[in-house]
Amino acid sequence: MNTKRLTLFILLALGVIFLSACSGQPLANNWPGLATDTEHAYLAAGNFVYAVDVNSGKEVWRYPPEADNKLLFYANPVLTADGQLLIGSTGTEHPFISLDPATGKENWAENFTKSKGGWVASPLVLNEKIYAPNADGFLYIIDLNGKEAAAPIQLGGALWSAPSTDGTLLYVTSLDHHLHVIDSSGNELNEPVDLGGAAPSTATIGSDGVYVGSFASTVEFIKSNGSHEAIATTENWIWGSPLLDGETLYYADLDGKVFSLDLATGRQNWDAVQPDGPIVASLLAVGDQIYVATEDGTLLALDRDGEIVWEKTVGGKIYTTPVISGELILVAPYQAEFVLAAYDAAGKQSWTFAPEK
Repeated sequence: MNTKRLTLFILLALGVIFLSACSGQPLANNWPGLATDTEHAYLAAGNFVYAVDVNSGKEVWRYPPEADNKLLFYANPVLTADGQLLIGSTGTEHPFISLDPATGKENWAENFTKSKGGWVASPLVLNEKIYAPNADGFLYIIDLNGKEAAAPIQLGGALWSAPSTDGTLLYVTSLDHHLHVIDSSGNELNEPVDLGGAAPSTATIGSDGVYVGSFASTVEFIKSNGSHEAIATTENWIWGSPLLDGETLYYADLDGKVFSLDLATGRQNWDAVQPDGPIVASLLAVGDQIYVATEDGTLLALDRDGEIVWEKTVGGKIYTTPVISGELILVAPYQAEFVLAAYDAAGKQSWTFAPEK
């Protein structure tokens, strides 16, 4: 483990949440959030949320039109089926906001937390309700018109990741080492599952349970009744969500190793691949390739045998999980000359985006 690097990274992550709440100016110095549809990439970066045309890499709109130092965005925005873009602020003010994804105009903005905590996690939309985890340890339940649909649920610990769902149950991870299983009415079904370490990323839905990586350096498989077992271990912390692809589970750790586990046999498919730096972002599977982004600013494509197909130096540091839009892989580096770049499946860069002042 590179202790110095890891310590600086954790201090950065914690500093954005806690120091910004104590100072007059929020810290814009953190990695961005990213989402996409067929037309736009939506980038949450510092004081703004940007919509970028995925074909040209040009800015379409930004929210707010002028910088507001009380607002800070870096959760992954979420698109809803009824045409909203949801994002919360983790600056000194904490509105939860609905935007029109076509124009960037505000539909509604509400302060559900009474300024107690920032929105680090993305929300989940299920059955016309928004389930929004907050750093204050509460899960807020909101309707699509921006009104509270039920009393918030206190789960404890900072909630940094979006809930996942099998269509009936919600699975919520926490930095206090626990996974919570909740029904759609907001009732917790069992005692919280102790993972043995902080879980900063979303649980991955499987056929009869979920897979969760944590700072206990394990991947746990958890059933809805709360029974669980560690199915894999690593030598360093696991930050990103495991990637399930058929009967194969891919995951990576902060040593920068990428693993491929055959779930049927419990055996590794190949020796761990180790690129050039720690891996915080979750992995992305598209077609026959697995895309990996590293803290050292490299994007690489692996085939299903663990061989490197290509690797590109994006620059900066990459903590944000890459996303797919059409035939393009979009990557949002931190501390680079640009904040967004697009690559095709062969690794050719199509465009980069850097906001105008």
